[in-house]
Amino acid sequence: MEQHVRVGLLGCGTVGEAFAELLVERSPAIESVTGISLELARIAVRDPGRPRSSKLDPELFTGNTDDVVKAEDIDIVVELIGGTKPVGELVMAALKAGKPVVTANKELVGSAGPELFAAAEQAGVDFFFEAAAVAAVPILRPLRESLLAEDVTRVAGIVNGTTNYILTRMMADGLGFGEVLAKAQELGLAEPDATADIEGADAASKAAILASLAFNQSVVAHNVTREGITGLEPEDFELAAQFGYVIKLLAVAERFPDGPDGIGSVGAQVFPALVERDHPLATVRDSFNAVFVTTSAAGELMFYGHGAGPRPSASSILGDVVSAADHLRRGTHRRVPVGPPAVMRPTQELVHSYYIRTEVNEAPGVLSEVTGVFGRHGVSIRKVDQQGSESQARVVFITFPATEHALHSALEELRGLGHVRDVGRVLRIYK
Repeated sequence: MEQHVRVGLLGCGTVGEAFAELLVERSPAIESVTGISLELARIAVRDPGRPRSSKLDPELFTGNTDDVVKAEDIDIVVELIGGTKPVGELVMAALKAGKPVVTANKELVGSAGPELFAAAEQAGVDFFFEAAAVAAVPILRPLRESLLAEDVTRVAGIVNGTTNYILTRMMADGLGFGEVLAKAQELGLAEPDATADIEGADAASKAAILASLAFNQSVVAHNVTREGITGLEPEDFELAAQFGYVIKLLAVAERFPDGPDGIGSVGAQVFPALVERDHPLATVRDSFNAVFVTTSAAGELMFYGHGAGPRPSASSILGDVVSAADHLRRGTHRRVPVGPPAVMRPTQELVHSYYIRTEVNEAPGVLSEVTGVFGRHGVSIRKVDQQGSESQARVVFITFPATEHALHSALEELRGLGHVRDVGRVLRIYK
């Protein structure tokens, strides 16, 4: 059965324009394979008169969002404005009007996902957001469909292309953070204001989305503790390499079997981590992304590809539109399989091994004094590397697994010791 589906687009920035062009370009091929004729019917933008792509008919543009959200002749709404206000209200209005919605807005889904999932289910329509997690990397559909019956215990990955490019170049070229950030901005890989990327906010939204689908529990961005990459120095990369590691900004969500009703509690964090050189995530370079999923039956799975860029994102969005159109034809929809709010495990109870860089006075007994502090707080030392001059030394510790509470208590005492000049960068070690 053939069907004609009219698509309305909210926003026509870089990604929006790439999506609109791709829909126009690929529509004949999609129709030949699926029997669904997709028509880009209307585009709501702030300034309809501004020059746009020559591939898009100027008559498509309107300055009124109601022409997309509430219009009876629009079948599917694609939201690519970004942000949460007033976008959240527009998406909610479209769902309540019985229109399937496709979005790439990780900030919106990461903060208001539960409400939007519920509204879509009540209206009996699709709410798709594959591109909100890792752009073109198909991870959400496997989590919400293929792995739905799996016991997923951990989802971890490199989910921000900007920071992965920065860390790759810092390690490969020995450059400082500011210099590489400027280069990323020059290449268009980083926004002029890259705060959301480098401070981990972007990755935290994506971690919340991944955790929600992996564990069938509602996790929102403010549940995710985060630490950015701004304090990293070339010395950290040199030392990481000496110990057999690379440094990556990771989003890590883990389910623990101690929550109520047998569903388990959830820990979710974003942090720069040492990753063993032979781990698959260590090979993910530049702006590429990857998600590593650990399950009880299927074992370990990795999803890899472009995590950013207009064209890859547009491809993922168009895939969602085709799925939503097919469901419209069949008179069905796919529920977002996310349950009640997750029971979040306190960050202080999460366990990691750690890399700790310190500067101490070079004097008899100092190393013994420092290791004694760690021991008193239940942090066992696995490796020690000491280099120094006659007056001071740099000492790097690699620990065995310990709780974050134990580590922070030890560090607080260390900072009070007279012979400890500085407690530098502390990095978790991903296992």
